[in-house]
Amino acid sequence: MSRENILTAQDVIRQASSYLTEEDTARISRAYEYAKVAHENQFRRSGEPYIIHPVQVAGILVHLGLDAETIAGGFLHDVVEDTSITLADIEANFNDEIAMLVDGVTKLGKIKFKSKEAQQAENHRKMFIAMSKDIRVILIKLADRVHNMRTLKHMPPEQQRSKANETLEIFAPLAHRLGISAIKWELEDSALRYLNPQQYYRIVNLMKQKREEREYYIEEVMKEVQIQLEEVNIRADFSGRPKHLYSIYRKMVLQNKQFNEIYDLLAVRIIVDSIKDCYAVLGIIHTCWKPMPGRFKDYIAMPKPNLYQSLHTTVIGPKGAPLEVQIRTKDMHEIAEYGIAAHWAYKEGKSLQPGKDNSEEKLAWFREILESQSETHDAEEFMESLKVELFADLVYVFTPKGDVIELPKGSVPIDFAYKIHTEIGNHTIGARVNGKMEPLDYLLKNGDIVEVMTSKHSYGPSRDWIKMAQTSQAKNKIKQFFKKQQREENVIKGKELVEKEVRASEFDLKEVLNQENLQRVADRFNFISIEDMYAAVGYQGITASQIATRLTDKMRRQEQKQDLEESIESVHQKTRAKPTKRKDSGVKVEGVDNLLVRLAKCCNPVPGDEIVGFITKGRGVSVHRRDCPNMKGEGIEDRALKVEWESSTTNAKQYHVDLEISGYDRRGLLNDVLQYVNEMGTNIIAVSGKSDRNKMVIIHLTILINNVNHLRRIVERLKQIKDIYTVERVVQ
Repeated sequence: MSRENILTAQDVIRQASSYLTEEDTARISRAYEYAKVAHENQFRRSGEPYIIHPVQVAGILVHLGLDAETIAGGFLHDVVEDTSITLADIEANFNDEIAMLVDGVTKLGKIKFKSKEAQQAENHRKMFIAMSKDIRVILIKLADRVHNMRTLKHMPPEQQRSKANETLEIFAPLAHRLGISAIKWELEDSALRYLNPQQYYRIVNLMKQKREEREYYIEEVMKEVQIQLEEVNIRADFSGRPKHLYSIYRKMVLQNKQFNEIYDLLAVRIIVDSIKDCYAVLGIIHTCWKPMPGRFKDYIAMPKPNLYQSLHTTVIGPKGAPLEVQIRTKDMHEIAEYGIAAHWAYKEGKSLQPGKDNSEEKLAWFREILESQSETHDAEEFMESLKVELFADLVYVFTPKGDVIELPKGSVPIDFAYKIHTEIGNHTIGARVNGKMEPLDYLLKNGDIVEVMTSKHSYGPSRDWIKMAQTSQAKNKIKQFFKKQQREENVIKGKELVEKEVRASEFDLKEVLNQENLQRVADRFNFISIEDMYAAVGYQGITASQIATRLTDKMRRQEQKQDLEESIESVHQKTRAKPTKRKDSGVKVEGVDNLLVRLAKCCNPVPGDEIVGFITKGRGVSVHRRDCPNMKGEGIEDRALKVEWESSTTNAKQYHVDLEISGYDRRGLLNDVLQYVNEMGTNIIAVSGKSDRNKMVIIHLTILINNVNHLRRIVERLKQIKDIYTVERVVQ
C-alpha cells in the first residue's frame, strides 16, 4: 500500500466510483461533506486540518475495494468521539448500519476508569464485540491505525512507543489473522521503526547495500523460468517479492541469525491463471534447480486459516544461492494481499457481514472471542487472553475423516473435543491419537489424527479440565457447564460470600445490600441480573471482595471526606496557634508545629523541586512535587499548605528517586548503567528490568541523590550510554 501519496477527497470518491453505483458514490460524498463540517477548525498534531485523517482512512478502505457503508464509516469514524455529533445524528442523516460501524470504532471517552490501561482494555473489548457482529468494524479500525502509524512522528516519544507496542500486540496480529498482509507488513515495519530505531535503520541500510546485486540475480532467474514456461504455453506474471523489515528483524532476534544468513531475502513470485498451472510451474522450477529438503509447503491443498493459498519452495538457484519461489493464481494473490477484505469485497457482490455460507467457519474465532467476553468481566483480563490467542503459534491436527482442525500450540485433546462441539467436549471420556490411547493432557502435535471417545453416561467434565485446557473456548464451555448444573447453589453460595465480605468491612448490611445498589454493581460488571452476579461469585467467575468493594465504594468515599474535613480543621487550628518548625524531611511547613512531615512516594520530591504540602488523615502533611499528577483535581487547592525546602539542607541528607531507562537490549547494557551510576558515587537502592520480544528493554532504577542538580548530572550521564534511548523520572 502506498505510504507517501496523500489522497484528496476527490481522489477517494473517484476511485470508489470505479466499482460502486452512482447512488453509493453519492452516499460516500455526503459522508465526506458531513465529516468536513463536523471537524471544521480541528487540527492534528502535525498542524494539518483534521479532515485529512478521515480522508486517508477512507482512501485505504477504497484501496481494499470495500462497500459504500464501510467507506462512509471511514469518513465518519471520528465524528462521534471528537465532535458534538451523536450516534443518533449519524443514524438520522445516514442509516443504522453506518451508525453501528461508527459506534464500533468509537472509544468510551465519557466513562471514568480506575486507570488508563483499564480504559484502553475496555475500548478494545467494545471494538471486538462490535467486530464479531460485523467484520467491517475492524477493517475501519485497521485503516485508522495504518494512517496513524504513518503520521506517528508528530507524537511525543512516549506515545510513539505506546502506540507502536499496541500495534504489534493487537492490530498487526489481527491483520494477519484476517489475511490482510498489505496492512500487516506496513504496521509491523512502522512499529519497529519506533520501538527499535537502531535496528530498523541498520536493516534498511543493509538492504540498500545489496539491492542492485539482488535485483540483477532475480532478473536472471525470471528470464530462465520465462523461457521454460513459454515452451509449455503457460502464461505467468513475475515479480521479486520484497522481504519486509520486521520479518528480517524477527529472524535475526529469534533465530539468532546474522543478516547474510537469511536465505529468503531472495524471492520470486510467479502468478499464473489456474491451479493446474501452479503445479506445472512447480515441476519446472524443481527441474531447473535442486529443491532444498524440508522447504516445500503446499498451502493450496491445505490453505492457512486466514484464507492464504500458495505454493512455496526454496531451491539452490544460480551461483549456489538459496532462492525462495512462491507460485499462486491471481485470485490467490488478491486474497494473500487483502485477505478477508478481498473475500467479501463489494466488487464480488458479497456482503462483508457473516452470513450462512462458509464465512461463518472462516470467522469462527470471532465467535469464540464474543463467547469468552460473556465469561470475563474484567476488560484487562479479557485483553490479555486475547493477546495470547492472537500471538499463539498454531498446530494443525486431523479428525478421523481427514478434516483439519486449527488449535493454539500447547493444546490437548480436551481443546480438540470442544472445538468440534460442546456436547462432544462435555461427554469426553478419553482420546486416541494416531490410533493409540493417550491421556487428556497429551500435547497435540502437527499432523496428529485425533479421535475423541465419548459416553452418553458421562457425568460431564471435571473441574481439573479448566487447568488442563489451553483455549479460552474450552475453558469457558467447561465453566458454563458447571454454571448451569449448579446455578441455585452458586446463587446461595455467592450471596453468602458477598454478605460476609460486607460484614468484614463493618458497613450495615441493609444499607449496602439494597436493590438499587446491587443492580448498580451488577450493571457495572455487565451482569444481566443480580442473581447472575451472585452465581458468578459462587462459581468463582468473580471474587466476592470485588463485588463488596464496589458495593461500599460510595460509603467509603463519604467517610473519607468527613475524616479529611476533620483533619483539615485540626491542622488549621494548629496553623493559627503554632510557629514554623524544621522536620527531618528537610522541609518546613509555614506556621505549623508538632506535625509529621513526609515526602510523598508517588513523586519523590528532592531539594530544588517546586513543592506543595497536602494534609492527609492520620499521617500529617504529605509533600509532593507541584507537577505531581496526584495534586491535580477538584478540591486539591483547598487542602494544600505552603511548604518550602530548608535553606540549611545539605548533601548529608539523601533522597529516593525512581528512574525509568529504555533502550535496546544488548549484552552488557545493564552492567554499563550500573557502572556509570557507581562512578558518580551514587548509591543504588533497587534495580529491575524486563525485555520484550522486540529486544526493547525497560530498566527501573531507584537511587539516592542530594538534590535536583545531582539528579540532572546522573540523567545526562546515563543518556550518553550506547543504546540508551530515554531516561525519565518516574511518577507513580
